[in-house]
Amino acid sequence: MSRIKSAFDRLAAEGRKALIPFITAGDPDAALTVPLMHALVEAGADVIELGVPFSDPMADGPTIQRASERALARGMSLRKVLELVVAFRATNKNTPVVLMGYANPIEAMGLEKFAAAAAQAGVDGVLVVDYPPEEAATFGAAIKAHGMDPIFLLAPTSTAARIEQVAEIASGYVYYVSLAGVTGSGALNVDAVAERLPLIREKTGLPVGVGFGIRDAATAARIARIADAVVVGSRIIEEIEKSTAEAACGKVKALVAEIRRGVDEVKK
Repeated sequence: MSRIKSAFDRLAAEGRKALIPFITAGDPDAALTVPLMHALVEAGADVIELGVPFSDPMADGPTIQRASERALARGMSLRKVLELVVAFRATNKNTPVVLMGYANPIEAMGLEKFAAAAAQAGVDGVLVVDYPPEEAATFGAAIKAHGMDPIFLLAPTSTAARIEQVAEIASGYVYYVSLAGVTGSGALNVDAVAERLPLIREKTGLPVGVGFGIRDAATAARIARIADAVVVGSRIIEEIEKSTAEAACGKVKALVAEIRRGVDEVKK
């Protein structure tokens, strides 16, 4: 059983919802990434989404774009991201890690080589923003063959046919993008999200995480009432961006712990 499925099974048994924070590997520098990952776990993260920086992150708004630029300027690469996962796994064997990024770095390395290296490093899932499900059968098979979960995005504009395509390939969980836009943009309409989730659940039994636009504990609590997981990214990157390197872990830990409390209000 994968670490991702184990985490969701445990949470379901406890009547709790998952918290999935996102950070960009190498932002603001590689030395801080693993301490930040541990801070996320200490604050209550159930799964960590680790962004692979890319020069043209089309689904990401300005905040995460800047994080990618900072990381790339410091020499971060896909291979170095995997080295960071290895370092994290030296002391944390249980928290699932999902790589989130774009196809170009994977294609440059070679899909099979990447899948083998990611699994060996301790990665649990891979979400590639620009692999459409219609063209992702080979990707999904390679990831699953190495014991990892291929994770896909769904959006407010996703048709029933697209949802079915994702359901056939995906495992671990599916990520519902709450906004028809990039990360960090727009105002989250929780009612609109609630209207869409039943259609997704008709097509797949996988847990559904919701992200984009979640910035505080109150919004996280509202999403946790209707989804299986709450995904938070840009707000955490903002905290890193405005902090000193020395203060970043503490600031991030405090923010994520506050959001964790909001998510756990559902159980109460």
